[in-house]
Amino acid sequence: MPDSGVVRTRHAIDVAAEPEAVYELIAAAEDWPHVFPPTVHVERLDGNGRWERLRIRAFANGEVRSWTSRRELDPGVLRVTFRQEVSSAPVASMGGEWIIEAAPGGSSVVLLHDFTVVDDDPADRAWVERAVDTNSGSELAALKAVAESLAAEPGALLSFADHVDISGSGQEVYDFLWRADLWEERLPHVSRLVLTEPGDDLQTVEMDTRAADGSVHTTKSVRVGFAPDRLVYKQIQVPPLMAAHTGRWTVEPTEHGVRATSHHTVVLRPERVRELLGPEATLDTARDLVRQALGRNSRATLTLAKEAAERAVSL
Repeated sequence: MPDSGVVRTRHAIDVAAEPEAVYELIAAAEDWPHVFPPTVHVERLDGNGRWERLRIRAFANGEVRSWTSRRELDPGVLRVTFRQEVSSAPVASMGGEWIIEAAPGGSSVVLLHDFTVVDDDPADRAWVERAVDTNSGSELAALKAVAESLAAEPGALLSFADHVDISGSGQEVYDFLWRADLWEERLPHVSRLVLTEPGDDLQTVEMDTRAADGSVHTTKSVRVGFAPDRLVYKQIQVPPLMAAHTGRWTVEPTEHGVRATSHHTVVLRPERVRELLGPEATLDTARDLVRQALGRNSRATLTLAKEAAERAVSL
């Protein structure tokens, strides 16, 4: 590779799933947080069926970075091209293409990148190349795992929501949900919590959660706040039954106050169900268990947020 100019990379993988199914996973960018390990959050800013602008937050060498990209989608030839419109330093420009083709046993996926760095700095160029290489390998491996898992067991993907109606201030509810630093004293199912805040709208939360049977599970999440009505999170350390877990809290106005909702999306590991839950367990057993456990904690949090918001109104 020359010491200056554009750096080009190529990564590839074979996937035992139909090309159209693989393309759909790549095209549905807002679902990336529960497909690709580096991606924390994707927000669609504009577009139609053939192009779109995205605000992406993702890990790069252990740090959460954000940028805005434009994508061109071509389902006819199963290709997606992308180009960053607003990059995050030290990246000066970044683009590339996803290419999906039929192959024996399923699909062949190629991920191309080209990039330049600010002032063509060699150290920055090496940093970005390392991030691209790490993320590309991680994304392709995850794409293969999710596509093959869903092809064999569509029920591995689980999405659900719980809500409460609150006669109180939406800001009070949002503050309760955002102030994770107070959860250890506010939420009975949280036995330990460590919070860091790398940015004004960004948190990393590591916590021990107590289950109904008394067992304790450790999770680690990255949370992004969109005050005053939405915050999203991605677990970056998940229980062994899960391949991925993402979620969001929303606060919407109603006639008599607000509705607070907890949304979850989980990708299960079907191959570990019997190992972890017993020889008679099925994927439905795992789905029910996860739905009950996560729903119970979410409802407990929502109930306490309701009590706090309604108590504030009465003061």
